[in-house]
Amino acid sequence: MSQETKFQLEVVTPARRLFLDDVDEITVPGIDGEFGVLVGHTPYLTEIGIGEMLYRIGGDNHYLAVRRGFAEITHEKVAILAEEADFPQEINLEEAQQSMSEAEEALTQLSVESKEYLEAQAKLDRAMNRIAVAKRHSG
Repeated sequence: MSQETKFQLEVVTPARRLFLDDVDEITVPGIDGEFGVLVGHTPYLTEIGIGEMLYRIGGDNHYLAVRRGFAEITHEKVAILAEEADFPQEINLEEAQQSMSEAEEALTQLSVESKEYLEAQAKLDRAMNRIAVAKRHSG
């Protein structure tokens, strides 16, 4: 009897399906810290935060910049439902750096208690994550 070493990973956003294939393991930024999944993991549903997601196929590591959503882990599959996800090579560094600059400027002019401040902080977090992932893994 052969033992399974891979499970299916699906990564989707409201705009598109980014990935659907068998993988050996994943590491995902959860809202309470990173978590990893290997074959045979206990099923659960959890919220994901913002950060770098890794998936491994054989000896090759692959990365995505992800932001907010959910991960559903079953015995056969992991489904990542993210608000946003990008492969490093898809990230336009110039746009991300411009977005970061705009958010930083907005934060200096807004009240910490305002809704706009929270929106600017989220924009800054998103830009910083995209820049970090693109710089580490593009090219």
